[in-house]
Amino acid sequence: MEIKEIQDEIVDEFSMFDDWDERYQYVIDLGKSLPLIDEKYKDDDHIVKGCQSKVWLHADRHDGKVVFTADSDAIITKGIIAILVRVFSGQKPADILAADMGFIDEIGLKEHLSPTRANGLVSMIKQIKMYALAFESQAK
Repeated sequence: MEIKEIQDEIVDEFSMFDDWDERYQYVIDLGKSLPLIDEKYKDDDHIVKGCQSKVWLHADRHDGKVVFTADSDAIITKGIIAILVRVFSGQKPADILAADMGFIDEIGLKEHLSPTRANGLVSMIKQIKMYALAFESQAK
């Protein structure tokens, strides 16, 4: 599935909820389904800088596509990284770099996060794109 299709699917899922309490619960539930990062990657080299909570993000390349695993010590943050992993894992580096992030505004996520969590979200996206950029430059 392409990035835009996954993003549209997430927007549809969030539109089913009437209020933000339900949406927060959904974000938490998504975090519980996150494929966990290998414990050996829960180190300082894999921490996403700029997040108030601890977020670990690891990327591998398989068959020309980037595969992400992640974890966080905070339940909302774990849900946020789960959404991003769902969107970007299994995608080509060039597609990740070119991806429009408008779906985050469509689901209203950034406006319902505290300023520090919103900054963390931006840092997670930046780190995902940095991994994609590194893999893209290795391919050339």
